[in-house]
Amino acid sequence: MSVPGIVNSTLGGEEIAARVSLGSDDELFITPTRTIVYRADGLLSDESADEYPHDADRLTLSEGRRKTKFTLEYALDGERTFSIPSSVTDDVLHPVLAGVLNGNGITDPGETVVKTYRFSELTLIITSDRLVKHIGGAVWDGDYEEYHFGDVTQLAFEDGSVATQIVLTVDGRPQRIKAPNEEANDLRERLQRALFDYHDVGSLEELNEAVGEDDEANTSRGGSVDFGGGVEPLDADPPEPDDHDATVEAARDAAGSGNTDPLAGGETDDVATGESGRRANGSDGGQATSTQEAPPNRDRDGPVGTTETDSRFETGDDTDASASAADLAEHADADIPESTAGTDTELLERLDALEGAVERQSEIIEKQGETIEQLIAELRQGR
Repeated sequence: MSVPGIVNSTLGGEEIAARVSLGSDDELFITPTRTIVYRADGLLSDESADEYPHDADRLTLSEGRRKTKFTLEYALDGERTFSIPSSVTDDVLHPVLAGVLNGNGITDPGETVVKTYRFSELTLIITSDRLVKHIGGAVWDGDYEEYHFGDVTQLAFEDGSVATQIVLTVDGRPQRIKAPNEEANDLRERLQRALFDYHDVGSLEELNEAVGEDDEANTSRGGSVDFGGGVEPLDADPPEPDDHDATVEAARDAAGSGNTDPLAGGETDDVATGESGRRANGSDGGQATSTQEAPPNRDRDGPVGTTETDSRFETGDDTDASASAADLAEHADADIPESTAGTDTELLERLDALEGAVERQSEIIEKQGETIEQLIAELRQGR
């Protein structure tokens, strides 16, 4: 791909180590000493190429739903910021962070950055010679830790239900790093491969055998630990037998005592007896039920009030419905215009004029839509 002329004039003879598309014609170029953000000519800005040196003291990311803001802090120039689409955050971070490590002298000439991982506030950077770890709100600053592969004496992995723990032993001291299981396998493979290539081995067993400590030293250290003999009882001060017997006896007395709660004793028995009696006299229960369900005597009590009320409501509803239907019919007849003979020429002319105006408005809206789409595209590119 060709390099824009404004970028060529900015390079000053440096080689481009990496380039990342930011959407449309915008691009990001990485050189050994700086990052160049190229913006093509658009609605919001003219063609430009901004430079960001790699000797920054701190690199911070601020991620949003559509944009990610990169902030580089310098000792003399203060903060400098550029924005990119959120969809290419990882693609941009990896080469920019590699340039920052190189610009600060953390990586050696010829050392390559293999992969960058971010787990919340933990950043891990695997290079061909070391593992760089940073914890905090920034992606990188002066409070980083590094473990050179030449100092590694053992590598192990402890699988968990949520996270995998990487145990990297450096100069006899284990360094534990937790990674979520979603990305732990990729991290494991890349870290092992980098260590295998550095120590020229082909498996984890060969690596631990090549870089591991002397077994006799491990045995001597393990023999100095004394855990004591025998098994301690679970309860060193059990209750006295007399106290235990007294407690059991008190519980038995409480269980065998009389009915102190009327609900638990007499009243419950009365209720049960009443229910048993009703079940025993099945015929009486049936008569009582039929008596309760029988309708009242109309000869003695007269017509039931609810029946009269229902009849009155039903009659009223029919009357109201008939009146409403008659009123609606009258209004409908009054609102219906009389049909005119022939065709209204003026009405047809108005319809033709309206159709022409609608077509012109549709063309204007279509052009505005294209402009809005271009504007949205440029905004998503971080302009």
